[in-house]
Amino acid sequence: MSKLLERINSPADLKKIPEKKLPQVAQEMREEIIRVVSKTGGHLGASLGAVELTLAIHYVFDAPKDRIVWDVGHQAYGHKLLTGRREQFETLRRKDGISGFPKRDESIYDTFGVGHASTAISAALGMAAARDIAGEDHKIIAVIGDGAFTGGIAFEGINNAGILKKNMLIILNDNKMSISRNVGAMSKYLTMITSGKIYNRIEADVWELLGLIPKVGGKARKLARRIKESIKNLIVPGIIFEELGFRYFGPVDGHNVEFLVETLKDIKNLNGPILLHVLTQKGKGVEFAEKDALCCHGVSSFDKVPGDKPSKKKAPAYTEVFGKTILDIASRDASVIAITAAMPDNTGLQAFADIYPDRFFDVGIAEQHAVTFAGGLAVEGLKPVVAIYSTFLQRAFDQIVHDIALQNLPVRFVLDRGGLVGEDGPTHHGAFDLSYLGLVPKLVIMSPKDENELQHMVSTLIDYSNGPIAMRFPRGSGIGVPLDSKPKILPIGKGEVLSEGKDAVFVAVGSSVAVCEQAAGLLGTKGFSAGVVNARFIKPLDTELLDEVLQCEPALITVEENSLIGGFGSSVLQHLVHHGFDTSRLRSIGIPDRFIEHGTVGELWQDIGLTADSVAKSTLELVQARKQFYGPLAG
Repeated sequence: MSKLLERINSPADLKKIPEKKLPQVAQEMREEIIRVVSKTGGHLGASLGAVELTLAIHYVFDAPKDRIVWDVGHQAYGHKLLTGRREQFETLRRKDGISGFPKRDESIYDTFGVGHASTAISAALGMAAARDIAGEDHKIIAVIGDGAFTGGIAFEGINNAGILKKNMLIILNDNKMSISRNVGAMSKYLTMITSGKIYNRIEADVWELLGLIPKVGGKARKLARRIKESIKNLIVPGIIFEELGFRYFGPVDGHNVEFLVETLKDIKNLNGPILLHVLTQKGKGVEFAEKDALCCHGVSSFDKVPGDKPSKKKAPAYTEVFGKTILDIASRDASVIAITAAMPDNTGLQAFADIYPDRFFDVGIAEQHAVTFAGGLAVEGLKPVVAIYSTFLQRAFDQIVHDIALQNLPVRFVLDRGGLVGEDGPTHHGAFDLSYLGLVPKLVIMSPKDENELQHMVSTLIDYSNGPIAMRFPRGSGIGVPLDSKPKILPIGKGEVLSEGKDAVFVAVGSSVAVCEQAAGLLGTKGFSAGVVNARFIKPLDTELLDEVLQCEPALITVEENSLIGGFGSSVLQHLVHHGFDTSRLRSIGIPDRFIEHGTVGELWQDIGLTADSVAKSTLELVQARKQFYGPLAG
């Protein structure tokens, strides 16, 4: 039997499918998402949960004329399947394949590029305003998860939308999860709406009445649903949303595709801002994903036989080492406070939260608030540690500058996923943190070469009290080195010489140190002597160690997994210029001045010249060029 999904290459094709067959299309979409993500990895749970909702939206509305704006994009795999990318879906998140997120230059159906949460309402409101200015009449639909409602920009957008009164529809996809369990007053309010005793009693009574109605076809059931919705909205209205200027509908079953289609048709042409509250289950259709939505938020490739979870690597993750170290320190220091923005598990802080709940704060998807909140804790003499992904901390740059550094408050920042993160692509690469943090006065920045040094830096971070301090480390597992039994405090601003070289010296930070050690080994096989310095600190620079290296004549190569503009290499270059050293001996290797697309980390490193082979080749070219120009080098 041919599959219905194979007939769909656009939303126009979808509309040719009889409405009663949409559940079959949903099942086929779910199977295809599972099949592909089991090979490529990706955001499984959210996309499985949004299948019926995605179908209903595209069945009722007329994309791309009607603008559909997806928040974050974790839920948009079904959208890609229905909008001309079904045959490309095998390439999801693979190099030169389709992105794991909506992307404007990938499809006309992707109206707004996303990767960070809470942006859909603001973007959709801007589109609605532009539509009205142009005198057009298409529809604007924003699909936002309940977790994204914890983000400040979502509140700002919904507040402005209620004032402007533009015709637009916000669909709240409520699965009670962002990445971790949702927190905050809005989450509690949504739970109150959907779990209130009055609402549940009404729902039970109406469906009991429905069971007594003679089976005269679908009309009776549709009538009963309408009765249920009408009575329920009298008893449990979306008061907050209505007070903000929205007409509220829901909550409705997000996995009943026929009822979703009917509901969207009913509200499609209503005027003013509308909010439809839809209840879904994250991971719908896969038993292990339904039971463990956190595990299956983002997955690597896995065996798709039900019950088999994605396998875990044996080497400890950097976040695991961080979590264990801060927990150990906190057991001896009651002033240590941990803060995260909706990611206690993924930042390694869940054990801390379980053992010290009064000293742990998950503020939701609200990075700006997290930073200033930490400043308030620091003012009162506590030791706040703010753990946020590198790319997400960008959102709080003003708070870092104005609220923390300007007042020289000892807030400790821990940045996971520094550098390139692989298949999640440019919205998630931590490519700029050394640059945007490096320009902030008073802020100390360090990066460990491996998981053992990470635990020492955690100890250093918490011990430091002279102002703000940050540590960044890469995504994933450590490199497999043994851990010292006891973390030690490192001297601020001091690097270490790992090996000496006559022809060249690598000065590297973080994950690039191991790459440079491999590159030095490769150069050694060609008769060239290359040393390696682990800088440890991006700011302050170990200028004393740099000057010792510069007093000799070797070529100097800085290597970092960060943008070359404003990064570690730039700081080293400034030191050379300001102190009269020959800058022709310096070459900086890092992330070029462009956004890096998705692919495996290895593929991306190869593309930008961050592999050991590439670093060795670049160094050899510099060394040979200097020998030809200067003749035999001293030393």
